[in-house]
Amino acid sequence: MTVRRKATRIATLGFAPLALTTLAVGPAAAHGSMSDPVSRVSTCFAEGPESPKSKACKAAVAASGTQAFYDWNEVNIPDAAGKHKEIIPDGKLCSAGRDKYKGLDLPRADWPATAMKPGQHTFQYKATAPHKGTFELYITKDGYDPAKPLKWSDLESKPFAKVTNPTLKDGSYVIDGAVPKKSGHHLIYSIWQRSDSPEAFYTCSDVTFGDGAAATEAPEAPDERDIKAGMDESTVDHNGHGGDQHPAGHQGAPHAPHESSTPDADQSDDPANAPVPNGGAEKTKLAETGGDGNTAPLAIGGAAVLAAGAGVLFATARRRAAKSRG
Repeated sequence: MTVRRKATRIATLGFAPLALTTLAVGPAAAHGSMSDPVSRVSTCFAEGPESPKSKACKAAVAASGTQAFYDWNEVNIPDAAGKHKEIIPDGKLCSAGRDKYKGLDLPRADWPATAMKPGQHTFQYKATAPHKGTFELYITKDGYDPAKPLKWSDLESKPFAKVTNPTLKDGSYVIDGAVPKKSGHHLIYSIWQRSDSPEAFYTCSDVTFGDGAAATEAPEAPDERDIKAGMDESTVDHNGHGGDQHPAGHQGAPHAPHESSTPDADQSDDPANAPVPNGGAEKTKLAETGGDGNTAPLAIGGAAVLAAGAGVLFATARRRAAKSRG
């Protein structure tokens, strides 16, 4: 084997781990949010994180920063496992207790709200990465005050709608439910607990009944144009996202799966469907994937060491060849 071939082989072996290391720090798979009635996080994303229109979204962006709203479809807890009330404290229901999304918890009466009527309603949940699981929808009790922090005790004790593995139509889950008779400003809280993983997702949607609907600013859900335009700024993976396509059809490099997750039986077997908790957003959650907050620096440092090692071996091989010729 010639010196050049030896060096090439060494360099290849040295840089192969580099490529693998780069894949290991990729973004997480995106998941979704309530679009009817429009969730707070979806509202602020649709308004535009850089220049939101409503006073509530301006305040939310000021509290959380713009990234939280570019990552509108990932208000989650990777290890919830049904223990929602135990792990999410009062006053932090809309953010799921995550500091990243704390702007969603702001107690104020001017959140844009969807007009609702009691009775049968078809709810829609935009799914950028579907998973098997159960949706539960709760509504606030009579006397709810949106100007106060939302507590678990503000919600009715039982969900008014609950469905397991609902129909996915045009990129959204369809959930039918009978809305209780209410008046004034209320909030609908959704919990999406996956059945193939302990991961769960949460949304807060402001709604109004009766005369209050006309006095409240109406929110708009993000459309396909908004979603595609925000992809470059998002830290979660939108691979395979499409308006009328089944959003599970991810393409590209697979991401590290949640250690407890398994592929959905009715979804693609592509390992890229496996989610990574929180998109690496918080150090405390990275234990689920066996990492920590230093994952990216370590990956970069390790890659540098591998590259340097390959260079040294290349030079050594050339010196040995020179000596043998002499």
